[in-house]
Amino acid sequence: MIRVLDEARSVDFYARAFGLEVAQRLPFDGFTLLYLRNAEADFEVELTVNHGRTEPYALGDGYGHIAFVVDDLDAEHVRFTESGLNPQPVKEFNHDGALLAKFFFVTDPDGYKIEVLQKHGRYR
Repeated sequence: MIRVLDEARSVDFYARAFGLEVAQRLPFDGFTLLYLRNAEADFEVELTVNHGRTEPYALGDGYGHIAFVVDDLDAEHVRFTESGLNPQPVKEFNHDGALLAKFFFVTDPDGYKIEVLQKHGRYR
């Protein structure tokens, strides 16, 4: 679960970036829960919108993030760039002389860093 400030802005970002759509929207007194998913993967991202909140959330100094695995990282980087999502440059991470991961990060509207990984090795 991640907390977001602007429901429409966040739903638009996750739809454009990762093809996630609202599977369920549950309004409560004081907050709304949104469950986002797509047909390709069996997982959900939960967004929490606290009603009346006007200040951005403090993300803290811990380096936690979510990651999405894609079939063609370079094509996704081009798509993100053309969509105006401002991805960071593609990087490679090696371990013991072999490629461990190829990835880039993108920041969502609330400042959360999201890793996009090339399908490879343990990243499926």
